[in-house]
Amino acid sequence: MVKIRLRRVGAKKKPSYRLVVADSRAPRDGAFIDVIGHYNPLTEPATIDIDGEKALSWLNQGAQPTDIVSKLLSKAGIAQEPKPAKPVKARAVKKAKPTKAAAKKPKAVAAKKAKPAKAAAAKKPKAAAKKAKPAKAAVTKKPKPTKAGTTKKPKSAKAGVTKKSKSTKEPT
Repeated sequence: MVKIRLRRVGAKKKPSYRLVVADSRAPRDGAFIDVIGHYNPLTEPATIDIDGEKALSWLNQGAQPTDIVSKLLSKAGIAQEPKPAKPVKARAVKKAKPTKAAAKKPKAVAAKKAKPAKAAAAKKPKAAAKKAKPAKAAVTKKPKPTKAGTTKKPKSAKAGVTKKSKSTKEPT
């Protein structure tokens, strides 16, 4: 795609720009097709010098101006600045408010619609209780024999039960 954009040509901390027609894949200060004007933002007021015939011919051929170039073209009186598209933002979904037509419905119809919602709300805690796994009781396992021929006691899930330290065991 061909773009009309700015190309920086000024010294360090003293920018001035050329309006160039370039391939959109080319770097900012890289290869270009045609120079159509100059822009110096440091002068008061800013200097805008654009060849109107070249700019219009490139616009008619399908060249797309960048946002800043389109503003410069509109200031120079060459082309009208296009209206920016409204950005689409993710918004939180709000509950729909009842309309006037919904407010005029008889109470019996509204009550019928409300009952299934209440019934569904009442069923939810029961369904959640079914899905939740019950707490496991203390599992009793058979003691396993150890190397010395003694048996280990099963681990208990009860609070207050502590493990014996190695220093209290009898030597084997």
